[in-house]
Amino acid sequence: MTPKPASATSATPSLDQVQTLPALLRWRVAQTPDLEAYRQFDDTGKRWVGHSWRDIDRLVEARRRALAGERLDPGGRVAILMPSGIDHVLLDQAVLSLGLVPVPLHALDNPESIAYILQDCGCSLLFIETMAHWDALTAVAGSRLDGLKRVVCGNGVATSGGGDPRLAMLEDWVSAASSRTVAAADVAVSPGDLAAIVYTSGTTGRPKGVMLSHRNILANVKAIQQCLTIGGDDVFLSFLPLSHTLERTAGYYSAIAAGACVAYARSTSLLPDDLKTVRPTVLVSVPRIYERFHAVIGERMAARPWLERKLLDLTVAVGGRRWDARQAHAPSVSLFDRLAWPVLKRLAAAPVLGAFGGRLRAAVSGGAPIGLPIARFFLSLGLDVLQGYGMTETSPVVSTNTPDDNDPLSVGRPLPGVDVKIGDNRELLVRGPSVMVGYWNKPEETRRIIEPDGWLHTGDQAVIRDGRIAIVGRIKDIIVTSTGEKIGPADLELAIQADPLFEQAMVIGEQRPYLAALVVLNAGEWQREKAGLASGADATGSSPEQRETEFLLRRIASAVSGFPAYATPRAVWWTTDQWTLQNGLLTPTLKLKRRALEERFAPQIAKLYPARRPSEATRSVAG
Repeated sequence: MTPKPASATSATPSLDQVQTLPALLRWRVAQTPDLEAYRQFDDTGKRWVGHSWRDIDRLVEARRRALAGERLDPGGRVAILMPSGIDHVLLDQAVLSLGLVPVPLHALDNPESIAYILQDCGCSLLFIETMAHWDALTAVAGSRLDGLKRVVCGNGVATSGGGDPRLAMLEDWVSAASSRTVAAADVAVSPGDLAAIVYTSGTTGRPKGVMLSHRNILANVKAIQQCLTIGGDDVFLSFLPLSHTLERTAGYYSAIAAGACVAYARSTSLLPDDLKTVRPTVLVSVPRIYERFHAVIGERMAARPWLERKLLDLTVAVGGRRWDARQAHAPSVSLFDRLAWPVLKRLAAAPVLGAFGGRLRAAVSGGAPIGLPIARFFLSLGLDVLQGYGMTETSPVVSTNTPDDNDPLSVGRPLPGVDVKIGDNRELLVRGPSVMVGYWNKPEETRRIIEPDGWLHTGDQAVIRDGRIAIVGRIKDIIVTSTGEKIGPADLELAIQADPLFEQAMVIGEQRPYLAALVVLNAGEWQREKAGLASGADATGSSPEQRETEFLLRRIASAVSGFPAYATPRAVWWTTDQWTLQNGLLTPTLKLKRRALEERFAPQIAKLYPARRPSEATRSVAG
């Protein structure tokens, strides 16, 4: 049988009737074949190039033919170690259309972790971006890669790899299949079949493979569509990795369902330029991106004239009152606010939001909590920052705020079809069609996290008020000091980072007499503060290091003044070297790898806890 390409297949009447991800793409191609689907920067031509849904359909079919020639059995695992972009999307769709299971990998993950995942899920085929990836893998993995039948490289020339016969270049691999007269045969894909094995980022220990079915993911996509109005006129700017479930569901599959265009950013460093060029209407991000923009805005305003700073302060105040009224948190806005806002918006709000391109109407934030001051700042300027909550095991979105029902102190209300409740130890439990099938080859772990009646243990502590969920901590991350006090570090860290001097922070103190903070300082801000400390040195004979330590502890104490006294860090170690994914201290979703941080800085931490408890301030060695 010679199947027709997606564009020639009769369209499913409505999104509700779409049951699998291959059917979702066929439905979208049939609905809007000529709308722009994806946009990506062409390094050769130095320009952005768009592709219609009809173009994507044709390109997927070419890769589908090549993949069918590998004769993998349905259900076989195919790893995609490619950066986010159109190539990743095309390969993902080809894999899904043949009843195979994509295993998305993070392009910046370390080779040992990648080798573990490839062996753990028994991948038969691997797509990589460059031969350097393959060389790095073979250097650490050896025989653990023997299960791979084919390795396809996207860029470069297969000159290394020791002449491995499994190696092929993507362009050659696709071209060879184009000469076949018979297209790839149709493969029956069912809603219950696996649509991905996504490995958790693993803040501690080995990552686990989360099995998500077509039913899981599409249930989440359809529920998101009911909460957020997204359509064919919208443009996403994508920069999160497609190995991240938030990006896969909210920024990739949901865009297909909506018919929106996705433009792929060139890199995080070029994100400010790409925002201004692409001018997206929707952004899906983790809080760290909004934190960085907030910090940059603060730095720039600090150097501006007094009048300009006051104008922005007034704009935030007036905009905040307008936003409160819109959310029914306050009475109607005053006559002054109504008259002043159009002027303030033009003079102050619009120039600030111009950093996002000037058209952004929805900024989705997930993966970690966002600080209230940062959320309020952007909301007051007129940008809908929509905080949500989810986890890989729930496909991933559990709840979200919406433009007309937005409480930044919460992560919103549960999506349609998702049930939530509070269990023992204030743990949030979730049940619904988007809850994972289970962990790959870990039935005991699956039974531990999912109860027989379907309730999933999230490991997060929460409260539910007026139908809204507020996350208050993570059970595993709760710090219990040697004095018996229990403290959730996440809120403390957010409070510290609200001070523009502190770019990153981790609070420690498990089974220790007091809390301490490891912080990354903003280099420019710190140089200015140090100069002030040096010029104001007193006659007490204290060293520069002592004065700096005491200064930082005062700043931290001020930042966490709303917390109990026992939650105030009594010691600090600092550096200006960023904690990053590349140096192994952040997960792909930019969360702190707490165990890795504690191991990396064990000598520095030891100095924060001398034999005697400090009475005032603990000295520290700056990094």
